Amino acid sequence: MVHLSTFDIALIVFFFAVTLFIGIYVSKQSGKSSAEYFLSGRSMPWWLLGVSMVATTFSTDTPNLVTDIVRTKGVSGNWVWWAFLITGLLTVFVYAKLWRKSNVNTDIEFYELRYGGAPARFLRSFRAVYLGIIFNILAMAGVTLAAIKIGSVMLGLQPWETVVYAGVITVIFSALGGFKGVVYTDFILFFTAMAGALGAAYYLVGLPEIGGLEALLQHENVADKLNILPDFTDKEALITLFIIPLTVQWWSSWYPGSEPGGGGYIAQRMLAAKDENHAIGATFFFNIMHYALRPWPWIIVALASLVVFPDLASIQEAFPNVTQDKLGHDLAYSAMLTKLPSGLLGLVLASLVAAYMSTISTHLNWGASYIVNDFYKQQINKNATDKQLVRVGRLSTVILMVCSALFALVLTNALQLFDIILMFGAGTGLIFILRWFWWRINAWSEISAMLVSGIVSILLAFTPLGGYFFGDDGLMASYAKFPMIVLVTTVVWVVVTYATQAESKTVLQKFYIKIQPGGPGWNKVVNEAKEENIEIVKTNEGWSVPSGIIAMFVGCAFIYSIMFATGNLIYGNYTDVFMLLGVALVTGIILLKLWKKIKANIL
Repeated sequence: MVHLSTFDIALIVFFFAVTLFIGIYVSKQSGKSSAEYFLSGRSMPWWLLGVSMVATTFSTDTPNLVTDIVRTKGVSGNWVWWAFLITGLLTVFVYAKLWRKSNVNTDIEFYELRYGGAPARFLRSFRAVYLGIIFNILAMAGVTLAAIKIGSVMLGLQPWETVVYAGVITVIFSALGGFKGVVYTDFILFFTAMAGALGAAYYLVGLPEIGGLEALLQHENVADKLNILPDFTDKEALITLFIIPLTVQWWSSWYPGSEPGGGGYIAQRMLAAKDENHAIGATFFFNIMHYALRPWPWIIVALASLVVFPDLASIQEAFPNVTQDKLGHDLAYSAMLTKLPSGLLGLVLASLVAAYMSTISTHLNWGASYIVNDFYKQQINKNATDKQLVRVGRLSTVILMVCSALFALVLTNALQLFDIILMFGAGTGLIFILRWFWWRINAWSEISAMLVSGIVSILLAFTPLGGYFFGDDGLMASYAKFPMIVLVTTVVWVVVTYATQAESKTVLQKFYIKIQPGGPGWNKVVNEAKEENIEIVKTNEGWSVPSGIIAMFVGCAFIYSIMFATGNLIYGNYTDVFMLLGVALVTGIILLKLWKKIKANIL
């Protein structure tokens, strides 16, 4: 437990006060209508939305997750989430424009735009509950678990105390300010969180027991953890940490913030943008910050923790008040922060509070938007007024917060939750990518994929079948579990797609007229419309998706080269730094040229 000075406490209190003030200040305007409460009137600029996306994913569980990965699998273990950059840039260069053109209130509302009839209505309502409540509570519980561990190690708080202190302030400003309050506070939260992460990394490396950056990198506990790429001679590590994430995981798995084709709170921000170009700009800025620059302060602290707390026993010895069910390698990040001096300690604690509040407030507003727009308004009160919808949104915000806090009390570590969410979404991602560009996909495709993915994941994770088929004593290696879920799910939804009736001509033509997706996957629909003398193609600009896919790969080279350059700069490999910056420069110039073919012509 650390001792907070008056200055430290003042910093934290000031931060809480500013956040509450913003929530109260914008509450009147946010309460005017559900569009204002959940999308801020679709008037947000790219830079504000981009910063908000970064702040939202700058959650308290993320540095804990990165620390857990680095301590157990090395720096290269981060490829399990670095691979999602491909998903992110596909959203930037292909789907951001499409989402903004859809003009829906939530990404779940998309279902009744793309599909028709009872299956579409069922899918919309079910996904609203499935994602807005169940998955959302899981994600928020992981963030709250991290806050519990930070409070336990740094402040000696009991889990319930952390939940009450952090949760009450967050739920008040989230319920009052709505989406606008969330985005405005995210702007402050982002800079506070970045300052705290950088300050902590700089100070902790200079601790006497570490002796500076050079000594840290040469330490026997650290030296074998530094590789950015996995050991290619270690078959299992290569497959699980690199090959599967880059070849299967990025397109096949649904994960909050990294949904194939965009979705969730990322889609919410794209829908709130001024226009299609602002939606593209926001998501591109987010991906640069999220992958290329932000992880390194956390990685440095994680590496330093291997020197100060080399194993779980040393963490338990230093913090005996931590209960056994909350003891894990992810606790090392909080343990290192206890060594910060007054002033910096207050800033870092404020930054962690900022990270927590930003993420939770976004999830609360996003989840409430599903409950209000896609369940309550559709199934309970179709004639609800805007004021009623805002009231239900605020009530939903409170209920979601309470449920996630209770669930957080039974979790153990962030990596555990990360793996569960990945497994449950395995195999569904390809549908989210193809449904915009292939007319044959219908509502039953998504329903079957969702059900099969969930059922197979439960059977393999929580029954003896998992041990029978996968692992040391199973029929296949443990790393084959995720690809197998993807394969089974994909086969089932493709069979179901062809076994069920396609969407009606009216639904498909209406969707095409509004979105103008283009491409060979819609040729049948376009040709049939022509035969009926119905003109559904509005523009002759050509299909921008091929240029978007090229931009995705070029963008990956651009961002990964910056990420590798940053890492090699820390490692002192200056020749590699200059080579990688050269790659970044060339790919950046190519991206600028591709942008002209991708951006929307806004009148």
